[in-house]
Amino acid sequence: MLGNTFVIGFLFDLGTVSFFALPYALYLLIFPQKWYGSFVDKVITYFAYSLGLIIFLFSFFAEFTFWEEFQRRFNFIAVDYLIYTYEVVNNIHESYPIPLLVGAILLLLAGLLFLTIKKEVFKATFNGNSTFKQKILPVLIFGIITVIFALFVENKDAEFSENRYNNELAKSGIYSFFAAFRNNELSYTEFYNSIDASEAFDQVNSKFTSEGDLLKNTSDHSIFRTVNTGDTLQKKTPNVIFICIESLSADFLGSFGNEHKLTPNLDSLSNESLFFTNLFATGTRTVRGMEAITLSIPPTPGRSIVKRENNGSLFTIGEIFKQMGYQRNFFYGGDGYFDNMNTFFGGNGFDIVDRGRGFLLDANVKTQRTNIEDEEVTFENAWGVADVDIYNKVIKEADKAHANGQPFFDFVMTTSNHRPYTYPEGTVEIPSGSNRHGAVQYTDFAIGEFLDKARLKPWFENTVFVIMADHCASSAGKQELDIKNYHIPALIYNSGLPSEKISKMSSQIDMFPTLFSLLHWKYDSNLFGRDILSMQPSEERAFIGNYRKLGLLKGDQLMVLGDQKKSNFYRWDKATNELITQEADSNYLQETISYYQVADYLFSNGGLKLKTLGLDN
Repeated sequence: MLGNTFVIGFLFDLGTVSFFALPYALYLLIFPQKWYGSFVDKVITYFAYSLGLIIFLFSFFAEFTFWEEFQRRFNFIAVDYLIYTYEVVNNIHESYPIPLLVGAILLLLAGLLFLTIKKEVFKATFNGNSTFKQKILPVLIFGIITVIFALFVENKDAEFSENRYNNELAKSGIYSFFAAFRNNELSYTEFYNSIDASEAFDQVNSKFTSEGDLLKNTSDHSIFRTVNTGDTLQKKTPNVIFICIESLSADFLGSFGNEHKLTPNLDSLSNESLFFTNLFATGTRTVRGMEAITLSIPPTPGRSIVKRENNGSLFTIGEIFKQMGYQRNFFYGGDGYFDNMNTFFGGNGFDIVDRGRGFLLDANVKTQRTNIEDEEVTFENAWGVADVDIYNKVIKEADKAHANGQPFFDFVMTTSNHRPYTYPEGTVEIPSGSNRHGAVQYTDFAIGEFLDKARLKPWFENTVFVIMADHCASSAGKQELDIKNYHIPALIYNSGLPSEKISKMSSQIDMFPTLFSLLHWKYDSNLFGRDILSMQPSEERAFIGNYRKLGLLKGDQLMVLGDQKKSNFYRWDKATNELITQEADSNYLQETISYYQVADYLFSNGGLKLKTLGLDN
């Protein structure tokens, strides 16, 4: 197995080197021989050589930091980060000893150049007298290798093992980066198992109609329906504040067995709320969590919908709050330009409250934007203001809405639980910038302080607080999908709601349909999520995935759809977190395909659009 990793790795390295070598081979082919060794020739040669060394050295160091965060070679996340230079550059500056790293790169560069010159590596090149026919051979060799890798070899061809780490190590970082740059969206119908579209919709809709939902477009490929959650005379319309916590794995909480006492406030809330102990994130990034929460949809392959084009005027949970007369706000401690958040939320009816740093909203996005001013900030790092500061802004805006008699739904995205793990000194025991545990401890502290302040407000008793993570802190393991790394905490607190621990297996996409049921709302819905509390044991399930793998988890059974129209069926050993391959189940496979095919179909064909549903007035 290790031998295969080295062999495949060598081949991908050979392909990568060919992309760099071919331009210089072409240069030697066409550059006049009489000018070999001239000043111009030496400048061009050493400049190209130095540039190549810088790229390889920078990639070498960058891969260590990327692997530490994502346990992967470069992928489309690295490509995305090129766009958001402020956050990424400052995060790197705050997280790592940049002068030391840059100094090491320059020192290595100087050392390699010195050895190159001392050993007269280019002596034969500068004094070469090869004929055109002799020079054409290396050009053809590098050209053929380059064409083969450019046209016929895909990054995923390195994936020969069931152990994901072996697959990632076999890849080349630079090659992986450019492969991700070229392919960051995947067509479901082209790459994944599919069935007849009508059959897929029938299977998905049967889940909804069995609960009493009434389909509104029975002749179309649609899931649009009316959801009746019971006695509408008991309907409640409290304010709703949703806190989406950055990178909070379930196993950070004492409620799930952590012994480091990092989350006393959340652990206390777990006993005073509806606490969901068996709920899973759909993905491994913030934008994937936002997609699942707002659209209540299984993950689609490639980029999150939050980052795709044409993602405005969609049916989101915000539309249901609009039906009930709510003001909708999105709070973010950084600049919501990052990861396209402002465009997505603003384009779907939310007002924006963020730390504007000069990036303007798209002219097509019609929304009100409120800035978090300098005097409202006590601490700030690369990603945004400290959680305490964003919560203070939430309270200030809630006071205004309450004074105007306006019910509000606030979507609050936190930032403190993220590398470089910095926060106001003296707030928690672990010093700022130490490690993830300190950031988790501060995250919990900030929630506790926020709720303490909120309890003093006249709007508190009529406000529901929903708290859930966007994804786990660790996003990958050696398994095809590492189930443990999708388990997140979630709770619903206050406004007369019961306190109970809910152990039913469920998904991020189910949180708000569950809340709507608790509030006894009758509403039109285009959401995939279901009321967790009313789920029968046979209906419990979770959707988990990454940008290529799409999984349906039911009990200890996991079906994974992969590109190249592959599928794998596993039994999940919860004790060891191992996935054990088992014989395929055709019914399970068809159910999995139906969910993901319908989700992709709706987005790709405008089925999530308000206009398509007749709701764009």
